[in-house]
Amino acid sequence: MPKNLVIVESPTKAKTIERFLGRDFAVRACMGHVRDLPKSKLGLDLEHDFAPQYVVPKEKREIVKSLKTQAREANTVYLATDPDREGEAIAWHLVEAMDLHDRPVRRVEFHEITSSAVLAAVKHPREIDRQRVDAQQARRVLDRLVGYQLSPLLWKKVRRGLSAGRVQSVAVRLIVEREREIQAFVPVEYWTIAADLAKQGKRGKADRFQANLVERRGAKVELHSQEETAAILAALEGATYRVASVREREQQRHPSAPFTTSTLQQEASRKLGFTAKRTMLVAQQLYEGVDLGGEQVGLITYMRTDSTQVAESAQAEARQYIAEHYGADRVPPQPRVYRTRSRLAQEAHEAIRPTSVYRDPASIKGRLTSDQYKLYDLIWKRFVASQMASAIFDVTTVEVEARPPADPDDRFLFRATGSRLKFPGFLALYTEGRDETDAADDAERKPLPALRVEEPLDLLALLPEQHFTEPPPRYSEATLVKALEERGIGRPSTYAPILATIQERGYVERIDKRLHPTELGILVNDLLVEHFPDVVDVDFTANMEEELDEIARGERQWVPVVREFYEPFQQRLEHAEQRLERVKPPDEPTDEVCEKCGRNMVIKLGRFGRFLACPGFPECRNAKSLQVKLGVPCPECGGEIVEKRTRTKRVFYGCAHFPTCNWTSWAKPVPEPCPTCGGLQVEAGRDRRRCLTCSPQPEPAAANGRVKVATTNGAVTSTRRSRTPTTTRAAGRTRAVAGTKSRTRSAVAAGGKGGRNT
Repeated sequence: MPKNLVIVESPTKAKTIERFLGRDFAVRACMGHVRDLPKSKLGLDLEHDFAPQYVVPKEKREIVKSLKTQAREANTVYLATDPDREGEAIAWHLVEAMDLHDRPVRRVEFHEITSSAVLAAVKHPREIDRQRVDAQQARRVLDRLVGYQLSPLLWKKVRRGLSAGRVQSVAVRLIVEREREIQAFVPVEYWTIAADLAKQGKRGKADRFQANLVERRGAKVELHSQEETAAILAALEGATYRVASVREREQQRHPSAPFTTSTLQQEASRKLGFTAKRTMLVAQQLYEGVDLGGEQVGLITYMRTDSTQVAESAQAEARQYIAEHYGADRVPPQPRVYRTRSRLAQEAHEAIRPTSVYRDPASIKGRLTSDQYKLYDLIWKRFVASQMASAIFDVTTVEVEARPPADPDDRFLFRATGSRLKFPGFLALYTEGRDETDAADDAERKPLPALRVEEPLDLLALLPEQHFTEPPPRYSEATLVKALEERGIGRPSTYAPILATIQERGYVERIDKRLHPTELGILVNDLLVEHFPDVVDVDFTANMEEELDEIARGERQWVPVVREFYEPFQQRLEHAEQRLERVKPPDEPTDEVCEKCGRNMVIKLGRFGRFLACPGFPECRNAKSLQVKLGVPCPECGGEIVEKRTRTKRVFYGCAHFPTCNWTSWAKPVPEPCPTCGGLQVEAGRDRRRCLTCSPQPEPAAANGRVKVATTNGAVTSTRRSRTPTTTRAAGRTRAVAGTKSRTRSAVAAGGKGGRNT
């Protein structure tokens, strides 16, 4: 047995670290938490300061037993769990579960899994930080009090299987309130007038520009109706146009800070279409280590962080790389330092960055999965760009005066802004994505032609346009994470679980990448807002996070904090138990007609989610799965294409007339037909489409019964469904196939040759 035992959470992390430490160290994985509150009961002694009654779960008993045996034979036990409060708590639970109080135990902490970081941590161990443990324990106790006492109430008064959480309920409230803002929104009409102008006597593209009407006789122009707009157009009849002023200025755009957990989740959602859960899963893999051809290396620093600070050594390496690959002029005079925006940022973490910028994405692409490469490429570019020089734009603002011949004193002012990129700086590598609510800046406008003051212009057309104010957009996962962080709700480690939980519980649906509250979500939210306003109050929840931070800093004790929350909560709980009547989630009416009795079917909520049912129950017991219609006709039978799911919850698309029609597709069909042939188009990446007729590609099917098999020549056949669609390459062509239950056989489209499953 080696002299020392190092305990980490995961086998991948253990495998990576063991290569760095040598023969004197054995590295073992505890597989996450080894103790927790019992699942079958509250597990808190409410009469004795909420004392937690921790247990070792059945599935962890053998792991703990094995680790305990190895610890007895080791000189020193190093606890190398993650560098955050939860990791600190896991380290403490290991000491308690393994009874290591009489053994030499050291806590080591590193923010990247590289040889230098791990060896430095082992050389400078410390004691377990009980203040951080207490803060995490307080969070766990608070969440248990809410979850295990509110959830049974929802079971009694609404439906079994529901849950409430201290932070998840606040997230649902934000989504419900946004939905109500949208429903209550009343559009307001307004008009704009643009002048399509050109240099006198010229009509080339480079000589034209548009300017917007902003003033009349020195007063701001606001148009609220077609009549007001028509009056302005009549007044401008025959007007002459000239350049009144030209203002030029230089504008810099600075790079964004390297990623924190929330900004990584937001950008991965915008640019890659990743959910928060998927982002964190892939980031965990990159952090714990990837095999780069005999070398197991952690590619990024710790991915649960709300800090934007960066180690000086990483800054220096990035600046050197930039000078070598992009030129010395792309390196700013001083290393860039970013201020952490989160007012509740905790611990001295670093931002998420590559462990070495010289490990560029292209050089290791062949060693990464598709998701790993995409996310690593995003992290790498964001970090390198964050240390590059600012981009410089020349911004020009032109004011154009229009004077009608009938009244020379009636002066109209139009304004246009344009820009030219003078120096790309960091934009040569990376541009941050934006949400639809983010306003464009002047540097993003098209360049204007060269103009001089008093220069006459030709009017090509006046362009009046009607507009209506729009409601705030529904939250996406990215914008909800942003909203939670701005309000101080949750922590980097909680965003992904929050989003996953509220969708799994049926409170929220993700439709076209937007979060919609369900009827159940609205019902539960309203119940909690009425009877437990503190639990779902945004400010109250944010203040609770501040109190947890105070515990971590040693400024408060955890028991009084929990007691201050629990006493009023318990009173409200007792009141709700006595007063609250049982409520039933309302059925949602639909236009779907019951084929058995002719009634309009309704959407009901069952144990496994929403489904369509006949309202004539029990006389009519017709029920079927709820289908999300796309508004796209089936290319074979003209029926409705609907969204479906496999047994593993993977989304695909198929004809609603199944089993009469077996057409299916993994790619999402779009309503617009192909502009070339009029065929069906499907999504093929961000803002890209592909026509199935012009460029057919494999479309594995996943419907029950028989499935479609599309070939490159457009022929379509069907074959018996296998458990897992496969793809084969045969006769020089790629086509979708469905394998039989035998692993060595495959069914190939008519006219093709058999091939091996891949």
